[in-house]
This record gives sequence, C-alpha cells and structure tokens, in this order.
Amino acid sequence: MASKTTNPFTFLQQVRSETAKVTWPSRRETLISTLMVLAFAALAAIFFFAADQLMAWAIELILQIGS
Repeated sequence: MASKTTNPFTFLQQVRSETAKVTWPSRRETLISTLMVLAFAALAAIFFFAADQLMAWAIELILQIGS
C-alpha cells in the first residue's frame, strides 16, 4: 500500500469533522452502562468464587487432604 503523507493541518481538520459525526451517549446512558458493567462484574466474581470453592472442596474430598 502506497504511503501518502497528509498535511498535519488537513489531518486535524479531518479529525474534527469525523468527531463531529460521532453520536455521544447521554449522561443517563453512560450511568446505566456503568452500573450494568459493575453488576455483571460482581456476578462474575461471585460465580468464579463459588466455582473455585466447589472445586477446592471436590479436590480435598478426592485426595483426602485436611483431616
């Protein structure tokens, strides 16, 4: 692919015009998305903690470790 140099001023004008086309989320949309991410992260943490505890218990039972 051929390299084509662009004037930095032209490049910045293009960046500004493209940025103007972006539909930015509202404050409410951002808040809801953030809360959903935090909730799913908490659910994933609980799931993996429970899975880890279950596997540790099963391994102890199989190998008769502990008591």
